[in-house]
Amino acid sequence: MTDGWNTSAQAWITSQGEDGDFSRQHVLDAPMLARVVAAAPTDVLDLGCGEGRFCRKLARLAGTVTGIDPTQALITHARALGGARYETAFAKALPFADHSFDMTVAYLSLIDIPDIPAALTETHRVLRPGGRLLIANLNPWTTSSQAHGYPEKNADGSTTLIMDHYLDCFASWAEWDDIRIQNWHRPLSFYMTELLAAGFQLTHFDEPKATGGGRAETYNRAPYLHLMEWQKPDQ
Repeated sequence: MTDGWNTSAQAWITSQGEDGDFSRQHVLDAPMLARVVAAAPTDVLDLGCGEGRFCRKLARLAGTVTGIDPTQALITHARALGGARYETAFAKALPFADHSFDMTVAYLSLIDIPDIPAALTETHRVLRPGGRLLIANLNPWTTSSQAHGYPEKNADGSTTLIMDHYLDCFASWAEWDDIRIQNWHRPLSFYMTELLAAGFQLTHFDEPKATGGGRAETYNRAPYLHLMEWQKPDQ
């Protein structure tokens, strides 16, 4: 069974456009780019770059940008728009030499990667000493709830989410706008444990609020996304 990305690639490209969805436009882009500016990297790897939207933003801030993704249709689209170097590859087996990058970005891609320990080991390997791993991820509270069905509207216009099996790790299918892809729910403790085991040190954590868009007030009532920055030690 596939993870759905090959058959959902065109619908994904259409849904994102050049601006991205609500979470990208109004929640994550600004704080993610601010961390990039602060780090001033020369060589950046986008881990799971998809159609290349964020690579094109990174290209304005870094010397060189490389995006990898296992879905060929997404890489083909990214190459057509340019702005970076793109490779078809899996995070668990990065086709780069040791110490090739001083920043790696995982922008809502860890939830798509089955083998997180291998991906983090590879990320650590290709980062230079002192290099940074910048992560935007769905809050595990969200992925646990979404695995049991998307929120339903209540009579008063509010929504209800049911969180269950939060402490487990499991795959589930997400469907919207002709997209059907497999995501992975993992508790926050899983990510923290694996990142520490891979040799990273936490340097920044945030749960950014929506700063615009018609959905901001409703969106900010519950945790949905978080942002983390981890560093490979200098030695």
